[in-house]
Amino acid sequence: MIPPVFNPKEILALWDYEIPNSQTSDEVELIENKDIIRISKVQIPTLEVYLPAKRSNTGKAVLICPGGGYSALAYDWEGTDVAKWFNTKGIAAFVLKYRLPDSRSVTISHEAPLQDAQRAMRLVRNHAKQWGVDPAQVGIIGFSAGGHLAATLGTQFDSKTSFKEDAIDSLSARPDFMVLVYPVITMKNNYTHLGSRNKLLGEAPSEALIQKFSNEMHVTRHTPPTFLVHSGDDKAVPVENSLQFYQALKSHHINAEMHVYPYGGHGYGLAIGRGRLQTWVDRLADWLEHL
Repeated sequence: MIPPVFNPKEILALWDYEIPNSQTSDEVELIENKDIIRISKVQIPTLEVYLPAKRSNTGKAVLICPGGGYSALAYDWEGTDVAKWFNTKGIAAFVLKYRLPDSRSVTISHEAPLQDAQRAMRLVRNHAKQWGVDPAQVGIIGFSAGGHLAATLGTQFDSKTSFKEDAIDSLSARPDFMVLVYPVITMKNNYTHLGSRNKLLGEAPSEALIQKFSNEMHVTRHTPPTFLVHSGDDKAVPVENSLQFYQALKSHHINAEMHVYPYGGHGYGLAIGRGRLQTWVDRLADWLEHL
Protein backbone atom coordinates (compact mmCIF):
# COMPACT_ATOMS: atom_id res chain seq x y z
CA MET A 1 0.00 0.00 0.00
CA ILE A 2 1.38 3.40 -0.99
CA PRO A 3 1.42 5.79 1.99
CA PRO A 4 -0.66 8.94 1.55
CA VAL A 5 1.13 12.12 0.49
CA PHE A 6 0.63 15.06 2.84
CA ASN A 7 0.98 18.53 1.42
CA PRO A 8 2.06 21.62 3.38
CA LYS A 9 -0.82 23.43 5.09
CA GLU A 10 -3.02 20.34 5.15
CA ILE A 11 -5.46 20.39 8.05
CA LEU A 12 -6.21 17.14 9.83
CA ALA A 13 -8.91 16.42 12.39
CA LEU A 14 -7.29 15.12 15.59
CA TRP A 15 -9.89 12.48 16.15
CA ASP A 16 -11.02 10.17 13.36
CA TYR A 17 -13.93 8.93 15.46
CA GLU A 18 -16.14 10.48 18.15
CA ILE A 19 -14.33 13.31 19.93
CA PRO A 20 -13.78 12.25 23.55
CA ASN A 21 -15.04 14.32 26.45
CA SER A 22 -17.62 16.03 24.24
CA GLN A 23 -21.35 16.47 24.12
CA THR A 24 -23.89 17.76 21.64
CA SER A 25 -24.59 21.47 21.77
CA ASP A 26 -25.87 24.24 19.51
CA GLU A 27 -22.56 26.08 19.81
CA VAL A 28 -20.85 27.27 16.63
CA GLU A 29 -17.11 27.87 16.20
CA LEU A 30 -16.30 31.57 15.93
CA ILE A 31 -13.50 32.98 13.75
CA GLU A 32 -12.73 36.70 13.97
CA ASN A 33 -10.25 38.24 11.52
CA LYS A 34 -9.38 41.76 12.62
CA ASP A 35 -5.83 42.69 13.61
CA ILE A 36 -5.18 38.97 14.10
CA ILE A 37 -7.19 35.79 13.55
CA ARG A 38 -8.92 34.76 16.77
CA ILE A 39 -10.74 31.45 17.04
CA SER A 40 -13.09 30.64 19.91
CA LYS A 41 -15.70 27.98 20.72
CA VAL A 42 -13.60 25.34 18.94
CA GLN A 43 -15.81 22.43 17.89
CA ILE A 44 -13.48 20.16 15.93
CA PRO A 45 -9.84 20.23 17.11
CA THR A 46 -7.37 20.11 14.24
CA LEU A 47 -3.70 20.04 13.32
CA GLU A 48 -2.50 22.34 10.52
CA VAL A 49 0.62 21.02 8.80
CA TYR A 50 3.54 23.21 7.70
CA LEU A 51 6.47 21.35 6.15
CA PRO A 52 9.84 22.86 5.18
CA ALA A 53 11.44 22.31 1.79
CA LYS A 54 12.88 18.81 1.63
CA ARG A 55 16.35 20.19 0.90
CA SER A 56 16.40 22.13 4.19
CA ASN A 57 14.55 19.58 6.34
CA THR A 58 16.39 18.91 9.63
CA GLY A 59 14.03 16.18 10.81
CA LYS A 60 12.98 18.29 13.79
CA ALA A 61 9.33 19.13 14.36
CA VAL A 62 7.35 21.30 16.73
CA LEU A 63 3.74 21.35 17.87
CA ILE A 64 2.47 24.93 18.28
CA CYS A 65 -0.10 25.93 20.94
CA PRO A 66 -1.40 29.49 20.41
CA GLY A 67 -2.43 31.47 23.46
CA GLY A 68 -5.60 33.37 24.25
CA GLY A 69 -6.37 32.93 27.92
CA TYR A 70 -8.08 29.56 27.37
CA SER A 71 -11.00 31.52 25.88
CA ALA A 72 -9.71 31.97 22.31
CA LEU A 73 -6.72 31.14 20.12
CA ALA A 74 -4.45 33.82 18.59
CA TYR A 75 -4.27 31.54 15.61
CA ASP A 76 -1.99 33.39 13.20
CA TRP A 77 -0.15 35.69 15.68
CA GLU A 78 1.03 32.78 17.86
CA GLY A 79 0.33 29.95 15.45
CA THR A 80 0.65 29.98 11.67
CA ASP A 81 3.12 32.90 11.59
CA VAL A 82 5.32 30.99 14.02
CA ALA A 83 4.99 27.83 11.91
CA LYS A 84 6.31 29.70 8.86
CA TRP A 85 9.32 30.90 10.87
CA PHE A 86 10.12 27.34 11.94
CA ASN A 87 9.97 26.24 8.30
CA THR A 88 12.73 28.74 7.46
CA LYS A 89 14.91 26.81 9.93
CA GLY A 90 14.15 23.46 8.31
CA ILE A 91 11.75 22.47 11.09
CA ALA A 92 8.31 20.99 10.43
CA ALA A 93 5.56 22.79 12.35
CA PHE A 94 2.06 21.80 13.33
CA VAL A 95 -0.46 24.36 14.59
CA LEU A 96 -2.87 22.93 17.14
CA LYS A 97 -6.43 24.21 17.20
CA TYR A 98 -7.35 22.80 20.59
CA ARG A 99 -10.70 22.75 22.34
CA LEU A 100 -11.26 25.51 24.88
CA PRO A 101 -12.62 24.74 28.33
CA ASP A 102 -15.47 27.28 28.22
CA SER A 103 -17.10 25.53 25.26
CA ARG A 104 -20.54 24.06 25.90
CA SER A 105 -19.51 21.16 23.67
CA VAL A 106 -16.93 20.03 26.25
CA THR A 107 -18.04 17.76 29.08
CA ILE A 108 -15.17 18.09 31.60
CA SER A 109 -13.63 21.49 30.91
CA HIS A 110 -10.12 21.10 32.31
CA GLU A 111 -9.47 17.78 30.55
CA ALA A 112 -10.09 18.82 26.93
CA PRO A 113 -6.99 20.93 26.10
CA LEU A 114 -4.55 18.32 27.43
CA GLN A 115 -6.41 15.51 25.66
CA ASP A 116 -6.03 17.38 22.38
CA ALA A 117 -2.34 18.12 22.99
CA GLN A 118 -1.59 14.48 23.81
CA ARG A 119 -3.42 13.34 20.69
CA ALA A 120 -1.67 15.92 18.49
CA MET A 121 1.79 14.83 19.66
CA ARG A 122 0.91 11.20 18.96
CA LEU A 123 -0.52 12.09 15.57
CA VAL A 124 2.74 13.79 14.54
CA ARG A 125 4.73 10.71 15.58
CA ASN A 126 2.27 8.42 13.83
CA HIS A 127 2.84 10.27 10.53
CA ALA A 128 6.54 10.98 11.11
CA LYS A 129 7.78 8.98 8.11
CA GLN A 130 5.37 10.60 5.64
CA TRP A 131 6.18 14.09 6.95
CA GLY A 132 9.95 13.60 7.06
CA VAL A 133 10.03 13.95 10.84
CA ASP A 134 12.35 12.21 13.29
CA PRO A 135 9.93 10.91 15.96
CA ALA A 136 12.66 11.44 18.58
CA GLN A 137 12.91 15.17 17.75
CA VAL A 138 9.35 16.39 18.19
CA GLY A 139 8.97 19.34 20.55
CA ILE A 140 6.26 21.76 21.60
CA ILE A 141 5.98 25.55 21.82
CA GLY A 142 3.27 27.48 23.59
CA PHE A 143 2.45 31.14 24.18
CA SER A 144 0.71 32.47 27.32
CA ALA A 145 -2.17 30.05 28.09
CA GLY A 146 -0.85 27.95 25.21
CA GLY A 147 2.40 27.92 27.19
CA HIS A 148 0.47 26.51 30.12
CA LEU A 149 -0.90 23.77 27.89
CA ALA A 150 2.59 23.06 26.50
CA ALA A 151 4.05 22.90 30.02
CA THR A 152 1.20 20.66 31.15
CA LEU A 153 1.97 18.24 28.33
CA GLY A 154 5.69 18.44 29.10
CA THR A 155 5.19 17.59 32.76
CA GLN A 156 2.07 15.39 32.55
CA PHE A 157 2.42 13.74 29.15
CA ASP A 158 1.61 10.32 30.57
CA SER A 159 -1.65 11.38 32.22
CA LYS A 160 -4.13 8.54 31.84
CA THR A 161 -6.90 8.99 29.32
CA SER A 162 -10.56 8.61 30.23
CA PHE A 163 -11.70 7.35 26.84
CA LYS A 164 -11.36 4.28 24.67
CA GLU A 165 -7.93 4.40 23.04
CA ASP A 166 -6.88 3.32 19.57
CA ALA A 167 -3.45 2.40 18.15
CA ILE A 168 -2.23 6.01 17.95
CA ASP A 169 -2.85 6.50 21.67
CA SER A 170 -0.18 3.92 22.48
CA LEU A 171 2.52 6.25 21.13
CA SER A 172 4.43 8.53 23.49
CA ALA A 173 2.99 12.01 24.03
CA ARG A 174 6.20 13.29 25.67
CA PRO A 175 7.70 16.29 23.85
CA ASP A 176 11.43 15.99 23.18
CA PHE A 177 11.85 19.69 24.00
CA MET A 178 9.69 22.59 25.17
CA VAL A 179 9.63 26.27 24.25
CA LEU A 180 7.53 28.41 26.59
CA VAL A 181 6.93 32.04 25.65
CA TYR A 182 5.50 34.32 28.36
CA PRO A 183 3.78 31.19 29.71
CA VAL A 184 1.16 30.79 32.36
CA ILE A 185 2.75 28.14 34.61
CA THR A 186 1.08 28.23 38.01
CA MET A 187 -2.56 28.13 39.04
CA LYS A 188 -1.73 29.31 42.56
CA ASN A 189 -3.05 32.68 43.70
CA ASN A 190 0.35 34.34 44.01
CA TYR A 191 1.33 34.58 40.32
CA THR A 192 -1.36 32.93 38.21
CA HIS A 193 -3.19 34.60 35.33
CA LEU A 194 -6.64 34.60 36.88
CA GLY A 195 -8.47 34.77 33.55
CA SER A 196 -6.79 31.59 32.31
CA ARG A 197 -7.38 29.83 35.63
CA ASN A 198 -11.06 30.77 35.72
CA LYS A 199 -11.59 29.46 32.19
CA LEU A 200 -9.69 26.21 32.76
CA LEU A 201 -10.64 25.35 36.34
CA GLY A 202 -13.68 27.50 37.11
CA GLU A 203 -13.99 30.41 39.51
CA ALA A 204 -13.86 28.26 42.67
CA PRO A 205 -11.46 25.39 41.88
CA SER A 206 -10.56 22.79 44.45
CA GLU A 207 -7.09 22.78 45.94
CA ALA A 208 -6.50 19.46 44.19
CA LEU A 209 -7.18 21.00 40.76
CA ILE A 210 -4.98 24.00 41.54
CA GLN A 211 -2.13 21.67 42.51
CA LYS A 212 -2.65 19.44 39.45
CA PHE A 213 -2.39 22.32 36.98
CA SER A 214 0.42 24.24 38.72
CA ASN A 215 3.12 22.88 36.45
CA GLU A 216 6.07 24.02 38.57
CA MET A 217 4.94 21.27 40.98
CA HIS A 218 5.24 18.49 38.40
CA VAL A 219 8.76 18.80 37.01
CA THR A 220 10.66 15.50 37.21
CA ARG A 221 13.82 14.05 35.72
CA HIS A 222 11.67 13.05 32.72
CA THR A 223 10.66 16.63 31.91
CA PRO A 224 12.14 17.61 28.52
CA PRO A 225 14.78 20.32 27.93
CA THR A 226 13.12 23.72 28.06
CA PHE A 227 13.64 27.19 26.57
CA LEU A 228 11.84 30.07 28.32
CA VAL A 229 11.14 33.64 27.17
CA HIS A 230 9.47 36.31 29.30
CA SER A 231 9.46 40.06 29.92
CA GLY A 232 10.11 41.59 33.31
CA ASP A 233 7.33 44.13 32.79
CA ASP A 234 4.64 41.56 31.92
CA LYS A 235 1.57 42.80 33.79
CA ALA A 236 -0.74 40.00 32.57
CA VAL A 237 1.38 36.93 33.35
CA PRO A 238 4.07 37.81 35.90
CA VAL A 239 7.63 36.78 35.03
CA GLU A 240 7.63 34.72 38.24
CA ASN A 241 5.77 32.05 36.27
CA SER A 242 8.87 31.42 34.18
CA LEU A 243 11.26 31.99 37.08
CA GLN A 244 9.57 29.34 39.23
CA PHE A 245 9.52 26.86 36.37
CA TYR A 246 13.19 27.50 35.60
CA GLN A 247 14.09 26.90 39.23
CA ALA A 248 12.14 23.62 39.22
CA LEU A 249 13.92 22.53 36.03
CA LYS A 250 17.35 23.31 37.45
CA SER A 251 16.59 21.51 40.71
CA HIS A 252 15.95 18.38 38.62
CA HIS A 253 19.05 18.94 36.45
CA ILE A 254 17.03 19.54 33.27
CA ASN A 255 18.69 21.37 30.39
CA ALA A 256 17.07 24.81 30.63
CA GLU A 257 17.70 28.23 29.11
CA MET A 258 15.79 31.37 30.01
CA HIS A 259 15.75 34.86 28.48
CA VAL A 260 14.11 37.66 30.46
CA TYR A 261 13.77 40.97 28.59
CA PRO A 262 13.31 44.23 30.50
CA TYR A 263 10.45 45.34 28.25
CA GLY A 264 7.85 43.84 25.96
CA GLY A 265 4.83 43.36 28.17
CA HIS A 266 2.69 40.43 27.10
CA GLY A 267 1.52 38.88 23.88
CA TYR A 268 4.20 40.03 21.41
CA GLY A 269 4.42 36.85 19.33
CA LEU A 270 7.50 37.00 17.09
CA ALA A 271 8.03 40.61 18.30
CA ILE A 272 8.72 41.87 14.76
CA GLY A 273 9.82 45.51 14.89
CA ARG A 274 10.22 45.46 18.68
CA GLY A 275 13.96 46.09 18.83
CA ARG A 276 16.13 43.47 20.48
CA LEU A 277 13.02 41.74 21.77
CA GLN A 278 12.60 40.31 18.27
CA THR A 279 15.93 38.50 18.65
CA TRP A 280 14.38 35.94 21.00
CA VAL A 281 13.82 33.72 17.97
CA ASP A 282 17.54 33.94 17.15
CA ARG A 283 18.36 32.74 20.65
CA LEU A 284 15.85 29.92 20.15
CA ALA A 285 17.41 28.93 16.82
CA ASP A 286 20.83 28.72 18.48
CA TRP A 287 19.43 26.61 21.31
CA LEU A 288 17.65 24.22 18.96
CA GLU A 289 20.73 23.80 16.78
CA HIS A 290 22.84 22.73 19.73
CA LEU A 291 20.18 20.82 21.62
